[in-house]
Amino acid sequence: MKKRTGLLALVPLIGLLFSLLPLHVAAAETDPVLDRVKANQELVVGLSADYAPFEFHATVDGKDTIVGFDVSIAEKIAEDLGVKLKVEELGFDALLGALKTGKVDMVISGMNPTPEREKEVNFTNGYMTVTQKVVVRKADKEKFSSIDKLNGATVGVQKQSYQEELATSELPDSDVTSLQKVPDLITNLTNEKIDGVILEGPVADAYAQVNKNLAIANNVVFKEGSKEMAAAVSKEAPAFLAAVNDSIAEIRDQDLLTGYQKEANDLMFAEEEQSFLGKYLPYYLSGAGYTVFLAFIGVLFGAVFGGILALMKLAKNKFLKIIATVYVEYVRGTPLLVQIFIVYFGTGVLGFDMSKLAAGCIALALNSAAYVAEIIRAGINAVNKGQVEAARSLGMSQAQAMRFIILPQAVKNILPALGNEFVTVIKESSVVSVIGVSELIFQTGVVQGASFKPFIPYVIVSLIYFVLTFTISRLLGVAERRMAND
Repeated sequence: MKKRTGLLALVPLIGLLFSLLPLHVAAAETDPVLDRVKANQELVVGLSADYAPFEFHATVDGKDTIVGFDVSIAEKIAEDLGVKLKVEELGFDALLGALKTGKVDMVISGMNPTPEREKEVNFTNGYMTVTQKVVVRKADKEKFSSIDKLNGATVGVQKQSYQEELATSELPDSDVTSLQKVPDLITNLTNEKIDGVILEGPVADAYAQVNKNLAIANNVVFKEGSKEMAAAVSKEAPAFLAAVNDSIAEIRDQDLLTGYQKEANDLMFAEEEQSFLGKYLPYYLSGAGYTVFLAFIGVLFGAVFGGILALMKLAKNKFLKIIATVYVEYVRGTPLLVQIFIVYFGTGVLGFDMSKLAAGCIALALNSAAYVAEIIRAGINAVNKGQVEAARSLGMSQAQAMRFIILPQAVKNILPALGNEFVTVIKESSVVSVIGVSELIFQTGVVQGASFKPFIPYVIVSLIYFVLTFTISRLLGVAERRMAND
């Protein structure tokens, strides 16, 4: 009787477990990423659009558009989810950071799953199998007729890519050069700085087709050279991963990728009759506008914040002095690139959805403030202290003496240095290209990727930088002379 009672007592517990089971299944049908995509009605995909034919810039219906078969795949996934596609362009080595901090919902950028990456993110099923190829100078094609002959040479690979891992494992005697952008690798190859570049097959074929001085080392075969491309998603998005895999399965089953590749190739080699400047000048003009804007905002707000820091360092309050000193020394002692990553990704960690442009402006302003603070402090200290004492003897307060006597003279002292800071920030703003801000260097990378010309875009951008800095220097010189005559 006791046994029967014990079994009956388990019936409610079993019923409770079965009642909870549907709830568990329903919970698995969604996740935070899928909820966000559905709520925003937008799929945000991160990529690095300097990797034709996977993703690159092209003029479509008169507009600059990011195209390529990775973009076509992303459009298919967005369509299946019933949302719009939004492309976020970043440097390749910033993509996974953007994914982990919620800046993007998915990364699809010619990426191969590796053990290191799989520790941080989940990968979808492969949507394309590619073979790694080696691009060499045409004159060296016979020289590197096997992988053994390539081993020991200087080989270029994209930073944080599968090709980097492949070169390390299968070419142990080679000197591996890792750079962020493929066009920079091609520049090194054509200038005989390296002997070959390891690339995915479609990319290697494109460069060999466009540049007649390059060729594919056909007999160089890697043991692990075949690898599947996959998209990366957050580890907290199992339902979203399943939905993306459904779209990829349909793409493979219906052989949609063949059409996507043909469309990308047609766009890649379109408008070849148009002149280089005629085709790409709008990119440079847009980049120059962003560069000047970034420098202006950086120096303007940097001067305001730097002025506050300078006054804090000159204050009698030790606590204010310590805060200002620590800030100035920390910012001046760390690279601007690190500060940009901290602002852009750090705000994502804290839950703030900050745009790339806003993050770039803030990072430049915070960085510039540390240097401007020292400029202003030196300018104030350069004013004769006797003038402060004279002002105080006339009944002025310390604040009034600083406002009406010291600062007007200090401005004349610091104007040349502030002008130099503005010129410096124009050049340093190029660092924000790593988070996808469309300034000059970023647009130069776009032109490199779309035109397959690795050297000419840098010549043009150098001339643009010279015109900007020379013009600003002359204008500051005029203002400085007029102030000197006042």
